[in-house]
Amino acid sequence: MFRELDMQDPSLMLERVQNELREIRNSGLWKDERVITSPQADTITVGSESVINFCSNNYLGLSSHPRVVSAAKRTIDERGFGMSSSRFICGTQDIHKELEQSISRFHGTEDALLYASCFDANAGLFEQLLGPDDAVLSDSLNHASIIDGIRLCKAQRHRYKHLDMEDLERNLLATQGCRNRLIVTDGVFSMDGDIAPLKEICDLADKYHAQVFIDECHATGFLGKTGRGTPELCDVEGRIDIINSTLGKALGGGMGGYTTGPKEVIDLLRQRSRPYLFSNTLVPSVVGGCIEVFKILNESTDCVERLCENVSHFRKKMSAAGFALNGNEQSPIVPVMIGDATLATKMSEELMKKGIYVVGFSYPVVPKGAARIRCQISAAHTHAQVEQCIDAFIKVGRELHVIT
Repeated sequence: MFRELDMQDPSLMLERVQNELREIRNSGLWKDERVITSPQADTITVGSESVINFCSNNYLGLSSHPRVVSAAKRTIDERGFGMSSSRFICGTQDIHKELEQSISRFHGTEDALLYASCFDANAGLFEQLLGPDDAVLSDSLNHASIIDGIRLCKAQRHRYKHLDMEDLERNLLATQGCRNRLIVTDGVFSMDGDIAPLKEICDLADKYHAQVFIDECHATGFLGKTGRGTPELCDVEGRIDIINSTLGKALGGGMGGYTTGPKEVIDLLRQRSRPYLFSNTLVPSVVGGCIEVFKILNESTDCVERLCENVSHFRKKMSAAGFALNGNEQSPIVPVMIGDATLATKMSEELMKKGIYVVGFSYPVVPKGAARIRCQISAAHTHAQVEQCIDAFIKVGRELHVIT
């Protein structure tokens, strides 16, 4: 079989790929990468233009914070550039253990495990915890990394309707014969900015003897009174069994992810999780910078409070102007609903001309007919910058007849 394939003209595969790329372009779904030539911050340089950045996951404004940058530089001098190995061979330094301890203390959990990304953390979890006698119950709009991770395990897979607690309960009733059941949800859903009803989910988990897993990538560090995420916001701290999150968004914006929860779960993942065992560990500079991030968060809630003020102001003014907004009112992810994909792209281009950097999202990233411009608010944005963004939206929105 393999010899027959080898004898085929290799250009046939390239021809197929070229056709697929052509279809992507013709359908209007081609994604161009805008190249920035400055540090990630509230204001960035794209080409030769300075624009205000409203589409970054830099929710706390820590990506270029002087203390974080200084800690990263210092750690390079003290621990070197890279680890050149996986954790269990010779890729664990004392600072990796220190960061894991900082993470577990922050979340109030027993232990934590670092990964190269939260995508890896989600890929490495479910296969090790769930087998053919178990069931996983997953929100229908969970992140792609959760979906891919679940595909790797042999458990029964059940999807409940997005945020629908009645449908979740129906699935719990239907799986009562399973050994273990794990309810899986994003804490905050990245495309819509809505928040999982964790109290109701935890109540159902208690009622049906299930466990709860949440992905906190768009919540850790900034949601809740002290930034402890959706468990703090929803008053269910201590009731979530396992949390996965990222270091690559609010927590410095470098790279890396983690799983945190019971020590036994973390111990098992250290022994068997494939993305952990078979890939390099985080570079020292990222680890050093992230240790400093947790120090900043533990010292003060100033960043969290500034972000809350910015989010509230932006949402109120945009709604008053007539824009249709999705998402929870406390979420810094603010989808401005446009509907038409071409119009969303045109609007983002016009906003860029006015110094506002945003991106239009359309199918297949979001459902057909639900194109939007996803704004992401940061604690680093000044009041004047938020006002400038709102004014630009209103002017362009009227020009393109998105609002009247």
